[in-house]
Amino acid sequence: MPKLIRLYIIQCAIGFGLAAVFVGMLLWFNIANLGHLVFNSDKGWLALLVLWISNGVVFGGVQFGIAIMRMKDDDDDEPRGGHRRRVQRPQGKMIPVRVAAGGRPQEMRRR
Repeated sequence: MPKLIRLYIIQCAIGFGLAAVFVGMLLWFNIANLGHLVFNSDKGWLALLVLWISNGVVFGGVQFGIAIMRMKDDDDDEPRGGHRRRVQRPQGKMIPVRVAAGGRPQEMRRR
């Protein structure tokens, strides 16, 4: 099995384990009366399954993203950044231009 696929499966399993702990804590502490709704309903197992799978997808994706971002390349010893250049000011003088206020410009007026 390729290393990247193996890494993905392991990180998703860790994410689903964390999601199980998270959902268990939601039910244990009865956040938003969720524990009461799950345990006292005849379809509570379905809600529990949907909650666990949806959180597992999110936690697994985050776990895989963290694992990928932590894989760094140690040969980044070259200097970074660009070379500093001085900004050159435009040459010449500024010329004032008169603009008539109000109305439309001449080329847009109808005849």
